[in-house]
Amino acid sequence: MQLNLTGHHIEITDSLRSYVTSKLERLERHFDHVTNVHVILTVEKLRQKAEATLSITGNNLYADSTEEDMYAAIDKLVDKLDRQITKHKEKVTDHHRANGALKEQPIE
Repeated sequence: MQLNLTGHHIEITDSLRSYVTSKLERLERHFDHVTNVHVILTVEKLRQKAEATLSITGNNLYADSTEEDMYAAIDKLVDKLDRQITKHKEKVTDHHRANGALKEQPIE
């Protein structure tokens, strides 16, 4: 997974970078087909905004979160992305049984 971290009106410190990296590892545990993540951290007066775009196989996911604390915004962002990834994973998973055990047997 390639991570791009951008800051608008904020300097990306090592602690912020490591926090974002550790939180995004949780997403990789649920769905391992994440290829690219672009995270933008923005500060506007009292609003701390975190937004991210995930490139996964066959789709892009986007989420954003605004809080008074940057770490809380990152936590909410990762929670939103986690829900989107699990929903995407359920959608692409084939739920049909291979041996046809659910099909009714013909009556002779």
